[in-house]
Amino acid sequence: MRASKFKFEKIIVWQKAMDFGETINDITKLFPKNEIYNLSSQIRRAVDSIALNISEGSTGQTNPEFKKFIGYAIRSLSEVVTCLHKANRRDYIPSETFEELYNEAFHLMNMLVAFRKNIK
Repeated sequence: MRASKFKFEKIIVWQKAMDFGETINDITKLFPKNEIYNLSSQIRRAVDSIALNISEGSTGQTNPEFKKFIGYAIRSLSEVVTCLHKANRRDYIPSETFEELYNEAFHLMNMLVAFRKNIK
């Protein structure tokens, strides 16, 4: 693996958000083709927004600005959870997969909330 040159690349919650994004992207490949411009697109944009907001906020000049972007990441994660519920209700993903992703989202949410609290 190459050396991290950007500050945000060292942030553990950013790394977890990146991994979660790839997992969600892979899961959307199971969705029906008629959802490609609907739920598939929505959940992929929302999950990508989590890591994007962490990195964007980390380059800000003030800590309140960074906290604001972590808040955006938290909102995007909430959107992902709602999309997962939709996918589960529509039988696009098995219940076991939903539970795994739901638990992973819950863990990521706790990490984001704790991270935001620790920004001084």
